[in-house]
Amino acid sequence: MTELQQQCELLRSLHRPGNPLLLPNAWDAATARAVVAAGYPVVATTSGGVAASLGYEDHEGAPGDEMLAAAARIVRAVDVPVSVDAEGGYRMEPAEIVEALLAVGAAGCNLEDTDHRDGGLRDPGVHAEWLIAIREAAAARDYPLVINARIDVFIAPFMAGAGPEAYAELVPEATGRAKAYFDAGVDCVYPIGPWESDGLAAFVSEVQGPVNITCWPQGQSPAELASLGVARVSWATFLHVDAMTRFEAQLGTLQD
Repeated sequence: MTELQQQCELLRSLHRPGNPLLLPNAWDAATARAVVAAGYPVVATTSGGVAASLGYEDHEGAPGDEMLAAAARIVRAVDVPVSVDAEGGYRMEPAEIVEALLAVGAAGCNLEDTDHRDGGLRDPGVHAEWLIAIREAAAARDYPLVINARIDVFIAPFMAGAGPEAYAELVPEATGRAKAYFDAGVDCVYPIGPWESDGLAAFVSEVQGPVNITCWPQGQSPAELASLGVARVSWATFLHVDAMTRFEAQLGTLQD
């Protein structure tokens, strides 16, 4: 096996329900190296942090080629598997995004079901077909890419300030999407948003596959998420936001 194939298989093997892979998300080569130096076995990127470091907004506000070039620099900077947040695929066809990720050297990727062209969610059946095509294109290249399928049904109510009852109503849709994406051949699903424990436990039990959850500042701890059967915990943009907040606070003291 090639080194990249080995990295893909290592990344896949680290998705263990109840003993989750912890992914403090990096946004450049320096933060990726810091993640590795701290002992983490995998680096995952945050599209929000990477886009901000390039001078763009998140949610495909940055050109795909610039985001992928930044990912390539991160891959070159470390000797561990790197999972790339590829957002909605940058409007690429399945074979095209697979070739781009292969060229970068990504062991895995996040692919979300938001359609950034119109701001809505992709039809789950259409999105599942797209994911199938990505898996088939990767298999044709003997590339065991680890696909983490992000499920975005909770984002709109979260941004609107909705309460827990709104999330509970959307769990069946999230579960249905998760099952469709697992059937399409993904390795993990990522229902992004804040979760209360009972809802998350029910989701994990029903989908019966590896689940990635964001570690929210006021949410469950990694240990609590592990007890619920989560297989992967990431920090999304929170570490980048915290770092920038600290940097801005330091700037405010330099002229005192």
